[in-house]
Amino acid sequence: MTAWKLGIIGGSGIYALEGLADARWVTAESPWGAPSDQLLTGSLDGTDLVFLPRHGRGHRVPPHLLNARANIDVLKRLGCTDVLAVSAVGSLNQAMAPGQFVAVDQFIDRTKGRPSSFFGEGLVAHVPMADPVCPRLTAMAATAARAAGALVHERATYLAMEGPQFSTRAESRLYRQWGCDVIGMTAMPEARLAREAELPYALLAMVTDYDCWHEGGDVDVPEILRLMAANAAIARAAVKALVAALPAVRAPSPIDTVLDMALITAPEARDWAALEKLDAVMERILRKAGDAAD
Repeated sequence: MTAWKLGIIGGSGIYALEGLADARWVTAESPWGAPSDQLLTGSLDGTDLVFLPRHGRGHRVPPHLLNARANIDVLKRLGCTDVLAVSAVGSLNQAMAPGQFVAVDQFIDRTKGRPSSFFGEGLVAHVPMADPVCPRLTAMAATAARAAGALVHERATYLAMEGPQFSTRAESRLYRQWGCDVIGMTAMPEARLAREAELPYALLAMVTDYDCWHEGGDVDVPEILRLMAANAAIARAAVKALVAALPAVRAPSPIDTVLDMALITAPEARDWAALEKLDAVMERILRKAGDAAD
């Protein structure tokens, strides 16, 4: 695999990308249900892109009802090699101020009730998540955001909460004691599922507010929307800068083959109905097995 095909998951305030050649909205079906919206395909500076608005155009899907399995599945199904996610977040760190950007490298998952894996009974896999983002793509995304004019912090821990409500003040203070830097509602289980799908994943977080731990008091939604609009313009410019800086040849990533050491269920014991739903996620494994059988 030598060509890049970059999947972009647009968070709050980012519902499309401008300037794509041969741009068109396409419908992609998934055995895991419906994704958040159609996907915008096209190319930028010769690199193929697939854009998915995480909440749907017009922001129709709340964070606790996102079908993250379908979203990741359709990106894989359309041939994406890597995924850059963009998300609005609150800050738990005084140094990470509203209007700034954060290249996240760690997560604490406090979501509940969201399907967090493509695998289950009849087909078991345990992917490593110690380092949950792709360091190569994350570094390139941070550099691109700076080129777009953003002040960018690196090496930050993201607390993923269920939502759709914001935190209580006690929760916000607790998460700061845990060493979390930013808080959001969407990156988990998205990052876990991208790893299972062998998709290198990076998260560029747009800080819209200090969470309610801050002396400013409660979260101010109108102010969040104002900063979201400003951040979204920078985020779109960062995507363009990232694409322009991609190496001509995509070198392999260890994440490309992470399932080789993650599948536990013996081949003869695997559930074929489960395998059918994993035709995109496990396409490389299934193709290799088919080649061996031939």
